[in-house]
Amino acid sequence: MSGPQVVPKPLLAVLKGERQSVPPMWLMRQAGRYLPEYRALRARKGGFLELVYDSAAAAEVTIQPLRRFGFDGAILFSDILIVPYAMGQDLWFEAGEGPRLAPILAETDLGALKPDFGRFEAVYETVRQVKAALDPAVTFLGFAGSPWTVATYMVAGQGSKDQGAARRLAYGDPARFGAIIDAIAEATVVYLDGQIRAGVEAVQLFDSWAGSLAPLQFERWVIEPNARIVEKVKALHPDVPVIGFPKGAGAKLADYARGTGVDAVGVDETVDPHWADRALPEGLPVQGNLDPLALIAGGEAVEQAVDTIRAAFANRPHIMNLGHGILPDTPIDHVEALISYVRERETA
Repeated sequence: MSGPQVVPKPLLAVLKGERQSVPPMWLMRQAGRYLPEYRALRARKGGFLELVYDSAAAAEVTIQPLRRFGFDGAILFSDILIVPYAMGQDLWFEAGEGPRLAPILAETDLGALKPDFGRFEAVYETVRQVKAALDPAVTFLGFAGSPWTVATYMVAGQGSKDQGAARRLAYGDPARFGAIIDAIAEATVVYLDGQIRAGVEAVQLFDSWAGSLAPLQFERWVIEPNARIVEKVKALHPDVPVIGFPKGAGAKLADYARGTGVDAVGVDETVDPHWADRALPEGLPVQGNLDPLALIAGGEAVEQAVDTIRAAFANRPHIMNLGHGILPDTPIDHVEALISYVRERETA
């Protein structure tokens, strides 16, 4: 008697080093505001945190783009600021303005936080519900924000154009800033471990503001803490791939890949993919790097970009994705056309 049939998972195979003739696809922020079904559910639920903490609703949002587009990967619907929230920092969302946190400006502010990792439990329940409903060929991705990016919000209390508050603190009092980074890293390991135990098959570390740091600061606040997270997650779950996405890393991308030990690197849209292929370690899986604005333009613009990306990464494992998150005004028919174009153009 034969055992249960093993269903191939193209995206997971790429993350484990296997090149596919047709690159598997998912899109950062694929569960979000460009989808009318998401906007309708968000309107019913009210605030963003209310949506994240309603596990059934968050599971539905996670699955919506799979239902519509048939992507090869599902990305957990949550937010990177769930980590500081679970660390004890007050978190709320201002309508039309985004997330707000009570700023961490002094050592006493950090010491006064009372961590409550029970705040992760609703996210784990979302993972369990998605896992139960997911097509077995789809790879389920969890995620967390990397310490530097999360710290920029914790210190400033909100997003900023230049991450100036965090950069000033990092230069002016590196010991205090290092304590914040270390606390985030430890909480992130707990969070990713819980996601994996609940059912995700790979995780991505988002460092959305990595590009704002000078080289020595990048080494200290991006590479070193991400390396610690990867090492600890791998000690707990050696077979679970970790994708690192240091947006804006530019020429520091190869150092990031080698220094962190990630299993795959996300490449943003500003990076020449041919340069990235030459600079990155041989055989390292890459993800990206279609410009989200090219997807909005559609047609010849997106086809030329796809052709360039695929030619650049033809000899290494590659996941087709955007160079950053999909934008809210992206036409749905352009996403459909992208999927068709990628999947109809098989390479040897």
